[in-house]
Amino acid sequence: MQRERIITIEDAAELNLGRPGEHVVALEARKADRFGEGEVTIRQLVHNALRMRPDRIIVGEVRGAETLDMLQAMNTGHEGSLTTVHANGPQEAFNRLETMVLWAREATALPLVAIRRQLCVFDVVVQQQRMADGSRKVVAIAEVAGLDALDQVQVHEVFGYQQRGMDAGGQLIGQYSASTAAPQLLATFRSYGIELEVEAWR
Repeated sequence: MQRERIITIEDAAELNLGRPGEHVVALEARKADRFGEGEVTIRQLVHNALRMRPDRIIVGEVRGAETLDMLQAMNTGHEGSLTTVHANGPQEAFNRLETMVLWAREATALPLVAIRRQLCVFDVVVQQQRMADGSRKVVAIAEVAGLDALDQVQVHEVFGYQQRGMDAGGQLIGQYSASTAAPQLLATFRSYGIELEVEAWR
C-alpha cells in the first residue's frame, strides 16, 4: 500500500486507510449551500481523481451516473479499484450497474453490449447481507466470467453461505461451501503467491 497512490471517494468520509499522506488521498462529496452553490458530486470527484495519477480508486458507493465514470476508470489501467452497490445478489448487481450507467446522458447513445463489455472489468463480487439474527455475513463471493452467448454478464458463485436454521439462542446455523469448479482467478492468485487450500479444487 505504501507504494501505491490510493484515492477514496465518498459521500461522507468513513474509510480509514491510515493517515492521509502521499499514498492515500481522501475525497468527500459536498452538498450545495443554501444559495445552491458549492456542490461537489461523486461524479466530479471521480473525474478529478483520474487527473491525480491514482494506482487504485475506491468509490464508497455508486448510485447514479458516476457509475459510467467509475467503469471508464477501471477500464483504463486502475486494476484493484473497487466500489459498492446495493443489490439482491451478484447477478442483480450487474443489472443495477447497467441501469445506473444509462442514467448518464452520454451513455444513451451506447449499445448495451458495449456497456456490458465494460462491466466485465470487474473480477469479483462480494455480497454482504443482514441476516435474521441481526448479524451481517458475507453470503456469496462470485467471479465474473465475461459475456455469454446472449451478451449477458456471466457470474459464477465461488463461495456461498447456506443458512440451515437457528439455534435455541436465536443464532444462525449455517456453513460456507465452495463451488465444484475452480475459479479462473485461481491462476492469478497463484502468480501473487496466494494459495487457496480448497479440497474441491484439487
